[in-house]
Amino acid sequence: MTGGAPLRVLVVAKAPVAGRVKTRLGADVGDDVAAEVAAACLLDTLEAASAAVGDEHCHLSLAGDLTGAVRGEEILAATRGWRTTAQVGDGFDERLAHAHAAVAASGPGPVVQVGMDTPQVTAGLLLDAAAPLATHDAVLGPADDGGWWVLALRDPAAASVLAGVEMSTPTTYDDTRAALEGAGLSVGGTRVLRDVDTVDDAEAVLGEIAPGSRFAGAWRGLVAP
Repeated sequence: MTGGAPLRVLVVAKAPVAGRVKTRLGADVGDDVAAEVAAACLLDTLEAASAAVGDEHCHLSLAGDLTGAVRGEEILAATRGWRTTAQVGDGFDERLAHAHAAVAASGPGPVVQVGMDTPQVTAGLLLDAAAPLATHDAVLGPADDGGWWVLALRDPAAASVLAGVEMSTPTTYDDTRAALEGAGLSVGGTRVLRDVDTVDDAEAVLGEIAPGSRFAGAWRGLVAP
């Protein structure tokens, strides 16, 4: 992909604190349950990242403090050996750009970035998302709500174009792709995934996730009949 430089995975996440994560889900199942589900989603994502590239090539950009967060100690243990930085910026677009800049500053090599809303992600899916970088500058994976679930870049510094792109809208995928292409980057694609933002989302994802996943265990144990 990039002269033999290692592939990195960047996870952009919030500390799973009740009332601060998965608020749409929390409106239906309660903030405490939503935070438990968020923690499970994050832990599944961290595991996939570590399996894909190894802890030494994993980065976590974190909003909030794990002290007092649901499963905070477990998350700290899962990211031992990772590079963890605090999120910086006024909006999510700026925070994403800064998170990628921190990866770029750590050394050369491509990056695959995901959030914490797709617990069905696997090491294989992350590597599949990176594969088109052999012929493209960027890869953008659509989410079925109009957003995107993964962004892979040959050069993470190119994520500076994300600043100014409105996130969490029905046109975020299209707007992000336009920003990347407007900067002269060739953009490849990968499969569509569904974010877990609502009860319907969670039930749909439950049908495609490994039964032993933390998300499946949390959802069945806390919500599902």
